[in-house]
Amino acid sequence: MNLTHDMHRVERWADTHHPIWIDFIRIALGVYIFAKGIMFIQDTQALQHIMRNSQFEWVSFGMAHYVAFAHLVGGLLIAMGLLTRVAILFQLPILIGAVFFINPQRGFYSENTELWSSIIVLILLLFFLVWGSGRFSVDRLIRKPKRDWLY
Repeated sequence: MNLTHDMHRVERWADTHHPIWIDFIRIALGVYIFAKGIMFIQDTQALQHIMRNSQFEWVSFGMAHYVAFAHLVGGLLIAMGLLTRVAILFQLPILIGAVFFINPQRGFYSENTELWSSIIVLILLLFFLVWGSGRFSVDRLIRKPKRDWLY
């Protein structure tokens, strides 16, 4: 099968079956990721401490800056619905690392809300990677004529 043809079919289906409330979830997800980026910038020492205590002690100071920058820029792009899938692709390695390598050391059943929030954010990112940015997005505003934006 042709991958690009299948992707266009999925995108076309998602565009025609896209309830508005899903846009609000995308916006909330973007705002949440942006807020995490601000938290990481405010406390880079805590982020470095988490990374040092992970399974990969070789993670450098630059990785902490990448995480903060990717969350700031990616969160804004996801919330606005601008280059949503590209922004999500930059978020996925961070969240996969958080779910499978950094947070599991604390366990699923402890008071580890960071693990559960990371899992939820990862699931939502994967959902919007397939689903797209939606009706209330800058992507749609650019792609569609103005009169078509609200319909």
